[in-house]
Amino acid sequence: MSTEIRPFRIEIATADLDDLNDRLDRARWPRELPGEGWSRGVPGAFLRELARYWRQEYDWRGHEARLNEFPQFMTEIDGQDIHFLHVRSAEPGALPLVLTHGWPNSFLEFTELVDRLTDPGAYGGDPARAFHVVVPSLPGFGFSAPPRGTGWTAARVARIWVELMRRLGYERYGAQGGDFGAYVAPEVAKAAPDDVVGVYVISGLGFPSEKDLPEMTEDERAAYARLMEQDWMNGVDHHGLLRAAPQTFTYGWHDSPVAALAWMIQKFHEFNASGRPLDEVIDRDLFLTNVSLYWFTGTFGTSAWPYYESTGFGWPEGQTVAPTGVYSGPPGIRRLAERHNTILHWPEDNPGGHHFIAMDQPDHLAADIRAFFAKVG
Repeated sequence: MSTEIRPFRIEIATADLDDLNDRLDRARWPRELPGEGWSRGVPGAFLRELARYWRQEYDWRGHEARLNEFPQFMTEIDGQDIHFLHVRSAEPGALPLVLTHGWPNSFLEFTELVDRLTDPGAYGGDPARAFHVVVPSLPGFGFSAPPRGTGWTAARVARIWVELMRRLGYERYGAQGGDFGAYVAPEVAKAAPDDVVGVYVISGLGFPSEKDLPEMTEDERAAYARLMEQDWMNGVDHHGLLRAAPQTFTYGWHDSPVAALAWMIQKFHEFNASGRPLDEVIDRDLFLTNVSLYWFTGTFGTSAWPYYESTGFGWPEGQTVAPTGVYSGPPGIRRLAERHNTILHWPEDNPGGHHFIAMDQPDHLAADIRAFFAKVG
């Protein structure tokens, strides 16, 4: 097995850009279904306007150049080509930190966060709390190769991350993750307990389930009720859909940019807990760059493996081999999280917002990551 680390640049062929534009020009638009707002799915006017902007005003080449400002690499681990960003801080003593993105996102999830972690002084933070940042693309996401065969789990991904950090020469580091990354980051600590100094997750630890209700307080039951009312708990069941028939839906997402765009809008809308319109929470160009990455890499289907490899939904549990910190405690319950974690950092006053908080609140997230790892030492 080769252990070579190869430089990588994003270079989407002009023919692929022309093909996308041609498909957008020839979009076949359906009739509107009855119902107001989002009651039947993505509103037609919203989708048409974003598709128009994607076709006529969005500048892929400009964003491609911006992404290529980050040092990017490829290396083969476990038979997989793994794409990753590796941005070293100029600060002496910076702590290495591996960030794991979620679905339906990509390494792009952290592009607004990287500089805030590697150069905190430029953003009003303590330069002594800087990080060397590693952002791998999950197998089957973006430029990482799709999994070969079945049998993939968060633990298997974590073992790849451990080997990647070893290959980069890091013997002491932190692990961070949200969404699917909240399952992977604790597994990194389990796989390398002598190397991982702390695990930081966005949210999801200590989330109550129905079986916890008998022992919950009145306030906790109220929080549970609010949790169950959230759009992301009651929208399109992507867990069930992608477990049951991901190949069937992939044909549409892979062939039609409008279908792909509508699917992404649907999920990012449901994942928006800010109370504000989606386009006020996540920058439109940032969102479209993520959609474009999925489109150009053909990964709408290959990124579905965390779901069709699962047998059902369960909240992340965490681990006990390293201290744990979270960005957002509620609606998680700390004492429930402490069944499986050594909680060192559990704030309840961080600003909420979108599920992908790094795209919505990068300043607050970076500051909280620094606060947690300062406690770790």
